[in-house]
Amino acid sequence: MTEFARRVEQVSISGIREVFEAAGDDAINLGIGQPDFPTPAHARRGAIEAIEAGQTDAYTSNKGTLTLREAIAAKYDRDYDLAVDPEHVIATSGGSEALHLVLQAHVDPGEEVIFPDPGFVSYDALTHIADGTPKPVGLREDLTLDPATVEEAITDDTAVFVVNSPANPTGAVQSEADMREFARIADEHDVLCVSDEVYEHIVFEGEHRSPLEFAETDNVVVVSACSKTYSMTGWRLGWVTGSNRRIERMLRVHQYGQACASAPAQYAAEAALTGPQEPVAEMVEAFEERRDVVLDGLADAGLEVPKPEGAFYVMPKVPAGWCDEVLDRGVIVVPGDAFGANGEGYARLSYATAMEELKEALEIINDATRAVR
Repeated sequence: MTEFARRVEQVSISGIREVFEAAGDDAINLGIGQPDFPTPAHARRGAIEAIEAGQTDAYTSNKGTLTLREAIAAKYDRDYDLAVDPEHVIATSGGSEALHLVLQAHVDPGEEVIFPDPGFVSYDALTHIADGTPKPVGLREDLTLDPATVEEAITDDTAVFVVNSPANPTGAVQSEADMREFARIADEHDVLCVSDEVYEHIVFEGEHRSPLEFAETDNVVVVSACSKTYSMTGWRLGWVTGSNRRIERMLRVHQYGQACASAPAQYAAEAALTGPQEPVAEMVEAFEERRDVVLDGLADAGLEVPKPEGAFYVMPKVPAGWCDEVLDRGVIVVPGDAFGANGEGYARLSYATAMEELKEALEIINDATRAVR
């Protein structure tokens, strides 16, 4: 008998966290993946009013309150002209739990999960925790995921492939044509497409489209959250939506692992979704301005970086030793290989921090780049 389960031994602490531990308290943090804006006032009031009305002293439905799920369904109608049944939604403890539910419900031991590399760190770890086989695939030069690459990677053992747009860590946004192809692949190969849309509203060029819009079967499920759109990372409120049969299986996992998402967070999320959306637009405008400043600063440093169209990350190509040099000078960045083997030679920078700090960090980065060349 082994002391620990193999699924846990195959998972390590996130490379992002390792960078945080190595940095000093005075470091400029370009590693954190959360907006630096306050949660909108109407969302905060939604939680406060629920608490004061005594609506938070009991479990909600396992799926979440009906009014929250109705608000999520209305959001899909408003944003994508998609009819989503509130009964086909589970409110979760952030997008991370939603991803966990999907893989636990759909992956048998040894089955493959295809995901982008570089890609969000949870895809690999949650695949191991589901006893699945991670199957990372590389990206195009512009750091988008090529549907043809995904289709070529599918075998008889493939259970799931993951699409993430706008993407963490790259900021890349998939085109409508790509999303149509991902839906077709899911339909034709009878493989589940998991569309991670946590950054769906942080788009600067073009528009976000979901493969859920184009699927002809129920082989697409969507994971999203309030975390990035409404600057609610600490509230831990996300959701997953899919067909009745898929939601029912995911609910079996959710009800024993979580019971229900936090009640105050559910009321805050409902208020965020149904209230004024101007704070979202203002935040996105600020992120776009910061992105442009960061791109200019990295270009001045002589670094090559594909222009991200969404989220709040850039992923430049960097010379050997660059990340350590930058960290030693007091700027936290995340080495690209923390997001997969194909991230080697890149670094992820988040511009979810104040403009003054960004400009200071860019000066340090310029000096550090000259030092390692």
